[in-house]
Amino acid sequence: MTGTSFIFWIVALLTVGSAAGVVFSKNLIYSAIALLFSLLGVAGLYVFLWADFIAVTQILIYVGGILVLIIFGIMLTHRITNVQLSHSSIQRGVGGVIVLVIFAGLSAMILNAPWHRSPAIEPLETVREIGRMLMINYLLPFEVASILLLAALMGAALLSRKTD
Repeated sequence: MTGTSFIFWIVALLTVGSAAGVVFSKNLIYSAIALLFSLLGVAGLYVFLWADFIAVTQILIYVGGILVLIIFGIMLTHRITNVQLSHSSIQRGVGGVIVLVIFAGLSAMILNAPWHRSPAIEPLETVREIGRMLMINYLLPFEVASILLLAALMGAALLSRKTD
């Protein structure tokens, strides 16, 4: 096992383990901290895919923005210190069976797929190509998405106002 593959497996295990911590933790703060490590692990996996721009975007937007917003929401909620989440559900067994069936199907597809392996060539620059595609080739869908996000933000602000 080379050093690169060892680091990859460490990052992958960190990502999966912390994602499990998010799901199975009964404390909201512990879940938020586990989400931090999960998002950082995903950014690390993007680095292994030579997607440096996406890795930095993952850290800036999700870790720097969304996660901080979630933690502020947890901290500013009244009486949050004694909240314990319960995971009791009537449908837990059915959900487990469905997850196992999906996992078995995906595993069968992965093991039976004819994988074509070719040597990977590291790109010299990725940000210029992403910028060119966003501002030239896909400008209209990019602007439509920004208008949709703006409308969603305005709708959320309207819904969160107190009615007097």
